[in-house]
Amino acid sequence: LKLGLDPKKTVFKIPVSLEGVRACRMLRNENLLVNVHLVYTLQQAYMAMKAGASYVCPLVGRLQDQGHDALDLVAQCVFAVDHYGYDSKIMFSSVRNAEHLRNAINVGVHTITVPWKIMKGLTDNNLTTLGTEQFIEHTRLVTMRVRDVISPVNPTVNINTGITEALVKMTEYGFGAITVVDNDGNVKGIFTDGDMRRALQKDGQETLKKRMSDFTYGAPLAVQQNDPLSAANDLFKQKHVDTILVLDGTKPVGMVDIQDLAQ
Repeated sequence: LKLGLDPKKTVFKIPVSLEGVRACRMLRNENLLVNVHLVYTLQQAYMAMKAGASYVCPLVGRLQDQGHDALDLVAQCVFAVDHYGYDSKIMFSSVRNAEHLRNAINVGVHTITVPWKIMKGLTDNNLTTLGTEQFIEHTRLVTMRVRDVISPVNPTVNINTGITEALVKMTEYGFGAITVVDNDGNVKGIFTDGDMRRALQKDGQETLKKRMSDFTYGAPLAVQQNDPLSAANDLFKQKHVDTILVLDGTKPVGMVDIQDLAQ
């Protein structure tokens, strides 16, 4: 205390012994806080309680290392304090793992000393981690727009383009699909590598002489660039596709790949 320590916050740590409990009583008479340490039996704990120890400290990890039922000792100490009305608090000490924290709570200790390396992992749990990742993913889907994730590449060809040129562009872009537009830039449809294979199966090499206008296009799977990302995610799940066209009105502005949602 001559060092300037606050007597209301300073705890004197004393090993249990006859001299130790006597010193504990003297310090407690001065209203100083005392932790009676190295407690391994209920009898030792009782002596510390009778001496008015602020804290009685069984060393759980050390007792378990020697094959003793440390948790039963702690439970007995807690019972003695609660049953006989001692002012002492039972301190769960020598913590080795997170399971000790659960043990301490279950037996009803009043306080516990925990190494930082264990404490910082107390909130960890695989299910919590998984749930947090899903929470972040769902938040991203409703707060971001499709335009936030689309590639700056906008693979398009004019409807009058020859199919060989279209195939070159499709390969260059690496999407496995290309958007076909009219002379005003409005979308006419999507031409995929699957469409190409089906055309070759049907018409053979004559397919290579065709223009994009020679093919029939259905309504493409598309979302608007200002749609929430969840709209694209829902479409991916419903249609089981890998790529979706992104529009600004009727004009294509790019494509969104299913992998873009995970970035």
